[in-house]
Amino acid sequence: MEQKTSIENSSQGGNPEEIVRDTGHPDGFHNGTKTVGIKKIEAMSKQYGRYGKILFFFSMFLIAYTYGLDQTIRYVFLAQAQSSYGHHSLLSTVNVAASIIAVAAQPFYARLSDVFGRTEILFISVIFYVIGTIIESQADNVQTFAGGAIIYQFGITGIMLLLQLLAADFSFLNWRLLSSFVPAIPFIINTWVSGNVSAAFGTRWSWGIACWAIILPVISIPLFFCLFHMRYLAKKNGDFDEINEDETEYRKRGFFGFVKYLFFKIDAIGLFLIIAVFALILVPLTLAGGVSTEWKHAKIIAPLIIGGLLIPVFVTWEMYSPEPVIPFFLIKDRGVWAAFCIAVLINFIWYMQGDYMYTVLVVSVNQSVKSATRITQLYSFTSVVTGTILGFVVAKVRYLKPFIVFGACIWIIAMGLMIHYRGGMEARSGIIGSLVLLGFGAGFFTYPTQNSIQSVTNHEYLSIVTSLYLASYYIGSALGNCVSGAIWTQTLAKEIEKELTKIGAYSLDLITLAYGSPFTFIVEYPWGSPERMAVVVAYKTVQRYLLITGTCLCVPLIAFTLCLRNHKLVSAQNRFDDQGTPELNVEDQEKYPEGKNISPNVEEFSPKKNILKRFWA
Repeated sequence: MEQKTSIENSSQGGNPEEIVRDTGHPDGFHNGTKTVGIKKIEAMSKQYGRYGKILFFFSMFLIAYTYGLDQTIRYVFLAQAQSSYGHHSLLSTVNVAASIIAVAAQPFYARLSDVFGRTEILFISVIFYVIGTIIESQADNVQTFAGGAIIYQFGITGIMLLLQLLAADFSFLNWRLLSSFVPAIPFIINTWVSGNVSAAFGTRWSWGIACWAIILPVISIPLFFCLFHMRYLAKKNGDFDEINEDETEYRKRGFFGFVKYLFFKIDAIGLFLIIAVFALILVPLTLAGGVSTEWKHAKIIAPLIIGGLLIPVFVTWEMYSPEPVIPFFLIKDRGVWAAFCIAVLINFIWYMQGDYMYTVLVVSVNQSVKSATRITQLYSFTSVVTGTILGFVVAKVRYLKPFIVFGACIWIIAMGLMIHYRGGMEARSGIIGSLVLLGFGAGFFTYPTQNSIQSVTNHEYLSIVTSLYLASYYIGSALGNCVSGAIWTQTLAKEIEKELTKIGAYSLDLITLAYGSPFTFIVEYPWGSPERMAVVVAYKTVQRYLLITGTCLCVPLIAFTLCLRNHKLVSAQNRFDDQGTPELNVEDQEKYPEGKNISPNVEEFSPKKNILKRFWA
């Protein structure tokens, strides 16, 4: 029998201290204390009324629009940069490295934002963003470019996480989905302008990247103004008095004691082990193939073995760490672990079709830079439009699970269509339709799943749960980049060789050019030439392998959506207040008097009742 997940009103005999929620943790999600960062943001969130919050969310929108456009066209410039170095196939390796850093950065930023505050950590994130962008833009070799990409990823990860946390801090659960889409709404605009912007830069990828080191800091000013203004009002109104009276960890412990506290608070050893495991396993898999495979070399085999041996070391450390990266008592709830698995599979599946989609469109479907850029963004455009509309619906319906399951089912249909439409100019319409359908399904379950996992916890654990969910996205990205890169590097060169041999145009230099510098290759061999059409056939074959893999992964995706919780979304920041009781505003107090349960938890169904109802709850 599953454990209770909500409590009765004390007047009815319930004792909050004896409640054991569905997490399996004796104290549920409440630990009785709040960190300085949480107290700060709660005090600040009280200062603005309706119009102030509109200005606040609009300021968030401006930053999201800027980095959204940057990411859209940087995706194009990344491919151009790697091609200019003669290492286009290393595109997935750079992406894997960036994803690994992003995985570790999520809980790192979440913990620090709880300790120091959202404003301070957002500012640091912007600094890393600027530094990484400058290094990328000035790189003259693939190694320097990769280094800049990693620093940039560390910065952009922090900005994106902090915006999601701020959206959650300033919104009620039933409106959380809509507020979470505020940083994503710019994709609606960027889909149509990104092609013009990237085309305007042409092949000047260096300046196309460098300009964002200037633009984003300037665009960030309104949001920082709002945050500092709210802090000023909180101090003026006395809401910061309790925070100022509390003794800080630095005062309690001194400098070295505080450094030690931070070391364990962010679980530095756990984060290091995460980076080591993923780097040692995933990166070699994308480097082992190519024109000449290198699987037998020690530089490929040794990292794989060491990475595998570090996995049990990481698990053991996390079991005994005072502040583990992954709080195990949270993971026991199916509403949490199922959401993490969904996040991993979302990006894993997406990268099966999207990692090399831009290159496929330009080389194999004969699309211009503008057209290819717009087509690759149709997924984001459709998902954001769908999800934003769904946000208004969920605010009234107050349930998420049916929508999430429906969206996952749409994905398997969309991926199946892509298997048929994967190359040649005749496939253009089919690819567009498939990406639109994929985006439509994503709008029903990507951000809604994030909203679902946030409904399971309280404010104290909001940042770590959200960061681990978003980190799971990047784990999926790393796996997707790794698998797609492995398939691409292991098969494409062989397929190009086979197809060129068929037409009597075999040449090692030509194979190397088509494989390593495809954008240079298509200039020398225009559409319709025998060599170009042979490469198109090779691309279609490799895309088939990628898309079949993605379609198969949709099956466990649907299974995990069925494992999610189906809590009712209340008009409160979270489902629990300081005493562990549901937080209700006036509207919900009228609907649920005397502390009545506010979500269809498993306790409402006896074990003898329909097992499907208990599982759906």
